Amino acid sequence: MSRPNPFVELSATSNFTFLTGASHPEEYVERAGLLGLPAIAIADENSVAGIVRAHTRARELRRLVKLRDEVGLIGPPAPPHLPNPPGADIRTVPRLIPAARIVTDQGFAVTVLPRDRAAWGRLCRLVTLGRRRVEKGSCQIRLSDLLDWGQGSELLVHPGGPRDWDAQAARLVAAFPGQVSLALGPRYDGQDRARFDRVARIAARLGVDTVATARPMMHHGSRRRLADVLTAIREKCPVDQLGRSAMANAEQRLRSADDMARILGPHADALDRAGALAERCTFSLDELRYEYPSEVADGESASDRLRRLAHDGLKWRYPAGAPDHVCKLLEHELTLIAKLGYEPYFLTVNDIVAFARSRGILCQGRGSAANSVVCYCLGVTSVSPEIGTMVFERFVSEARDEPPDIDVDFEHERREEVIQHIYDRYGRHRAGLCATVIHYRAKRAIREVGRAMGLTDDTLAALSSQLWGFFGTNGLEAHRMAEIGLDAADKRLRLTMELIFQIIGFPRHLSQHVGGFVITEGRLDELVPVENATMEDRTVICWDKDDIDTLGILKVDVLALGMLSCVRKAFDLIRQHHRTDYTLATLPSEDPETYDMLCKADSLGVFQVESRAQMNFLPRMRPRTFYDLVIEVAIIRPGPIQGDMLHPYLRRRQGEEEVTFPSDALGRVLGKTLGVPLFQEQAMQIAIIGAGFTPDEADRLRRALATFKKLGNISEFRNRFLKGMRENGYDRDFAERCFAQIEGFGSYGFPESHAASFALLVYASAWIKRHHPGIFACALLNAQPMGFYAPAQIVRDAREHGVEVRPVCINASFWDNVMEPDDKGGLALRLGFRQIKALREDDGNWITAARGNGYTQVEDVWRRAGLPPRSLRALAEADAFATLGVTRRDAIWAAKALQGTAPLPLFAGDMDGEGIVEPVAHLPRMSEGEQVVEDYVAMRLTLRRHPMSFLRARLSSGIDTPRNTPVPGRSFADARGLTRSDAWAKDDEGGGLKCMSARQ
Repeated sequence: MSRPNPFVELSATSNFTFLTGASHPEEYVERAGLLGLPAIAIADENSVAGIVRAHTRARELRRLVKLRDEVGLIGPPAPPHLPNPPGADIRTVPRLIPAARIVTDQGFAVTVLPRDRAAWGRLCRLVTLGRRRVEKGSCQIRLSDLLDWGQGSELLVHPGGPRDWDAQAARLVAAFPGQVSLALGPRYDGQDRARFDRVARIAARLGVDTVATARPMMHHGSRRRLADVLTAIREKCPVDQLGRSAMANAEQRLRSADDMARILGPHADALDRAGALAERCTFSLDELRYEYPSEVADGESASDRLRRLAHDGLKWRYPAGAPDHVCKLLEHELTLIAKLGYEPYFLTVNDIVAFARSRGILCQGRGSAANSVVCYCLGVTSVSPEIGTMVFERFVSEARDEPPDIDVDFEHERREEVIQHIYDRYGRHRAGLCATVIHYRAKRAIREVGRAMGLTDDTLAALSSQLWGFFGTNGLEAHRMAEIGLDAADKRLRLTMELIFQIIGFPRHLSQHVGGFVITEGRLDELVPVENATMEDRTVICWDKDDIDTLGILKVDVLALGMLSCVRKAFDLIRQHHRTDYTLATLPSEDPETYDMLCKADSLGVFQVESRAQMNFLPRMRPRTFYDLVIEVAIIRPGPIQGDMLHPYLRRRQGEEEVTFPSDALGRVLGKTLGVPLFQEQAMQIAIIGAGFTPDEADRLRRALATFKKLGNISEFRNRFLKGMRENGYDRDFAERCFAQIEGFGSYGFPESHAASFALLVYASAWIKRHHPGIFACALLNAQPMGFYAPAQIVRDAREHGVEVRPVCINASFWDNVMEPDDKGGLALRLGFRQIKALREDDGNWITAARGNGYTQVEDVWRRAGLPPRSLRALAEADAFATLGVTRRDAIWAAKALQGTAPLPLFAGDMDGEGIVEPVAHLPRMSEGEQVVEDYVAMRLTLRRHPMSFLRARLSSGIDTPRNTPVPGRSFADARGLTRSDAWAKDDEGGGLKCMSARQ
């Protein structure tokens, strides 16, 4: 006989109660389906971070079970962290009940289960309140907060915690009649029956019902050991020392109705009341209707405003008149955007970009919808849409109910201005950054689980040393243990390895996304809780980008890119010295000299093509057009390389292999890349055209490509892909090769739209380097830290390109590096104070502000600029006083003489350095080798000879240096490590080597 209201688990703790819950939200949903539970509530402590994942899994299970029932098929395997793949054993697809277990600052615990959308909004406001009042990672909710925001929710009070928990429960009952119940939850300690009787008596006294819950901490009892390891990591102690904090048994798991009936005994009616309570909670995450900011301005509708701005931009982009096909494409895009109601999205991005332009902040859009005519006209991107081959429906489609995706890169030094503008414009109650869920990967899993299990640091280091690859566990196989001296049969080591494999993929904590903003029309904190980020003046939501994609929530990525800072600084210098204004869109296009430079791999500092791999590839690729750069950016990636795309493309480009296509249909997809799939869009088109994927299947393939590194679930499409290719007449070898290439994209493949946006920055930075090498080096130095190369390499490269580089000078330098006239009618690069490691920017600016007609001695800088002696010493060590006729050692001596000295009031106005001063000491002259070492110590670069030049004659002559004789190379390394004494240098007089302190 079935119960009228079958048991429903109302308070499951997932691993999004970090380092506490021992199961994924998805695992709870699947296990509930296997146990036949009609619904389940994921209720993490003061959080709803894991709910969307459970919701997504329930939706996927529903699709698979429907497919099974309709056509008799079993669905594909679940992600690796789910041990029970969905299939014939699924008895029901459980309904997810969103909830949170609220724990107050006194330890009073209540599971809050919203009945409707309004109650969900109040729960989010409650969690937001608790998290905004304390630092990141903490939450402080008071009982009074719960009384303020508990309306409309079922309140399931957990007995225990503070001694007066029943009195606090009584306050809830008085405030919310008909909403409060007491939880009957076993603790599996042998005292449950007596405890159930006591709670039932208190419930009768309060006039409320008791409701059953197993209070599971894991979906299956096999996770007990992992639960103890998580506790040990949280408590920062080995498992052996957990004591009462360890689980006594494996009973605190998700339970079936029969199990709970046996445990509750005479209180089994509480199971029916749990089912009845669940029926009152009708809210689903599907009800969350995200509303874009309306972006209505001055009474003009969003549609009219976007159309007006787009047509104004068309005139700006094409002063001589836009081509007909561009006008038609613009009209087509505007019509489709209006049909889908996406105008506010494009206007939001436009307003953010317009703010950046108004502040002179360089930015460049990229992403699926950025390379459209609309975005080109709005100025979101400077890449002409005529470059690519994509159709707009690839990004904004009626077939996919999701918003388009636009990422905007800003100068890395000024992105914070844009972020704060978004907060100011929309308010922190309407805008917040996405979270990034930090998951356990192999190295962290080895370190933390190994320590919890009591393994030594040497053992953990040996295990970590075997890993290869960034995301997987390759190298941890049992047969590899003997190679590093470990006994694979050792019980503790074997158990540790099992736990390491279990914990990989577990969420560990929340961090903030690099720049993904969620912006809403109404209150964001009624859609999802908002909390403080670690960084000052930042607030974040608790869902990551995959979660908001699932719910169809808009995200605008406000990202930082160092090369944009460099390019903008270069444009400013060109404007200042050459009276020419350039933008990314107005640079001379298809410049042959720029391509000649790239073909020679002369690309140090050039965006995206400065790595050794790119420098090796450039002479073989020999780019001659902009689209060649698009391919260049996309092909030197782990995905295309692992998918064996690089060498076939090169052979076809160089005419060593015939360009063929397996069919005309695929030829149209792969034509521009010579028959080799290089972009994610092409991978999707191969699946649709070649394997007969439906748009929904292709979209799931796209998501799998995007999440492969985290979940590794792209292989579930393999059989479907190979079967489809075979049915469409393609041979198996070709199909296998195609799928291998598609799998490669999961490791890191580029969409064509992203590659095109990056290629524009490749061309811009290369053009500046070719035609203004001094300005490029100056801008690159001023944008540090960024890129592959140190300032010394950038300076050396500039000098090899004929640029005169002048040293830091107390009377000529500014904080930034600058360009100044040389003696030949050109420009020389003057190094700035920023190149001195130990000098602060404030000190550099004070030097400039107080310089007047120039400084004449070290004491002048001390008196006028008010610099502390340590800053004067940093200037002296960088030889900044050389133009005053003061040697490095004399300047250091003078700076040391001022140590601990305060200016005398009588001489405070003596600005010319006159007065009584200590006689200058006659110090020995520094050798050139010592000067080079000191340059590197102070500034990490030198304008003197290369360090190896002091050894080159000795090395080429074959003369051996005695083993006990230190060499300059060693002292140079010591100098870079800030060891400033006993620097070895060449003895200019005798030609031998000697040890000498640079400051003796």
